[in-house]
Amino acid sequence: MNNEIESKITDSEWEIMRVVWAQDKVTSKEIIDILEQKKDWKPATTKTFIGRLVKKGILLTETEGKKYIYSTEVSESEMIKGTLYELLDHICDKDIGNTIGSMISNATLSFKDIENLQQILKLKEKDAVAEVPCSCVPGQCKCKDHNCISGH
Repeated sequence: MNNEIESKITDSEWEIMRVVWAQDKVTSKEIIDILEQKKDWKPATTKTFIGRLVKKGILLTETEGKKYIYSTEVSESEMIKGTLYELLDHICDKDIGNTIGSMISNATLSFKDIENLQQILKLKEKDAVAEVPCSCVPGQCKCKDHNCISGH
């Protein structure tokens, strides 16, 4: 499954996918029962979102008697990475560090999470550059706010 398809799902479709990822294989009734604790959706609404995910090729179906069983070959981490990379593709390269910093600042992290991040940053330090070059065309960003030398 390519990242372009993976990341093109709605917030409501994410809700369905989170149930599928948590359960591995699941019926529409099970999805409905789980999500009714969180959403005020009618069963037909949930089934519509399931149908959209099947059409997109993200949800797989198999039959077991009269029941449809839903699963996916796309892992939650693949989907998240695809969505995150797509977001980062939409911003100036000079803003990526600040964006990641903002995400970290707003996240609730465990001591283990912080330790992992520190290890990643230590590895990234070896490849760090003095200044990240702007990736935008003139007029597409405010690089002058980043003290950009490239003349944007």
